[in-house]
Amino acid sequence: MLNHYETLLLLSPELAEENRKEIVANLIGIIERDGGIAAPVDDWGIRTLAYPVRKLTRGHYIRLVFSAPGALVAELERNIRITDGIFKFVTVRLDEAPKAPEAPKPIEAPVAAEAVKTEEA
Repeated sequence: MLNHYETLLLLSPELAEENRKEIVANLIGIIERDGGIAAPVDDWGIRTLAYPVRKLTRGHYIRLVFSAPGALVAELERNIRITDGIFKFVTVRLDEAPKAPEAPKPIEAPVAAEAVKTEEA
């Protein structure tokens, strides 16, 4: 049975983009190699931290959402701990499968049509 998980990674802001992509590709490879299914990666970019962590005040946030057997999480976290560039992470089990983000709702056309009617009157 596959459980649903979310891992939030905090990477060093000094890492080059190619190094970040390599780290994420390696982690996704681990997930897929061990029978998991990874959703598209959510890259939040560099943000200021609430408090310094290992003398860093900024970090690059990456969110991984995946479905996998429970034993895979231990292997994934072991690899995260030995990977240079990742200085903080958290993995949580989700109760249900993650939903795709909804597209923004368009502005309703009837409101604009009513404005035109009031101008004509």
